[in-house]
Amino acid sequence: MKYTTTINIRQARDKVIALFDSVDNMYKWQPGLISFDHLSGDPGREGAKSRLTYKMGKREVEMIETITRRNFPDEFSGTYEARGVWNKQVNYFEAIDENSTRWTSVSEFRCSGFMKIMCWLMPGAFKKQTLKLMNHFKEFAEGA
Repeated sequence: MKYTTTINIRQARDKVIALFDSVDNMYKWQPGLISFDHLSGDPGREGAKSRLTYKMGKREVEMIETITRRNFPDEFSGTYEARGVWNKQVNYFEAIDENSTRWTSVSEFRCSGFMKIMCWLMPGAFKKQTLKLMNHFKEFAEGA
């Protein structure tokens, strides 16, 4: 399953990138994020791996992030692997003008096991969740 989501943020692209590229800020716009633990590679650089742990309802979900492309201010991409889900996120940041940025995210999901059924039955839920997270960041960035 693959889809694209886009939002406009009323903030200069340099500021958006600085806010987006901060591990400390992740806790401010990613609900349920419990921990971010660097595992290997040069932190924040291509090839780096980190473990992200989220509280989702009554359970904790761990995923492994691998940074696949870091070409700021234009692009940041990575893969996110959790039980039954592989997700590739390609994020593009485009300056609309000196005070606005367009964030486009291309999402690709591959699911297995029970999650394969969820991907097939509820593909809209994945896109809705992506937009929700992007809007959390937008609210955070515009208030910064």
